[in-house]
Amino acid sequence: MEAKATLKYARISPRKVKIVLDLIRGKDAGTAMAILKNTNKSASEYLVKLLGSAIANADNNFNMDVTKLYVSECFVCPGPTLKRIMPRAKGSADRILKRTSHVTIVVKERD
Repeated sequence: MEAKATLKYARISPRKVKIVLDLIRGKDAGTAMAILKNTNKSASEYLVKLLGSAIANADNNFNMDVTKLYVSECFVCPGPTLKRIMPRAKGSADRILKRTSHVTIVVKERD
């Protein structure tokens, strides 16, 4: 049995999210939440809410024991990229890519 939570179209680069996801993969849910709350990265704000949602889904939808939960899977996929321009010298322009992310966290119960 597994519970899942997904965050789509988060306005943060997938590369930045992956760094934080690697810290919590395979950890107990409580430990993972503590790691996220004490990590000084911008992605951890998104992931605290997402992990809380996955834990709530496990508790309310599947009646799992919250104390036995662990992060079995967590991954990030790139979402659509917003393309913007920045004016440069002599009438030219540089392209700015504002990347988005789709993040998924799956929690399971330890046996």
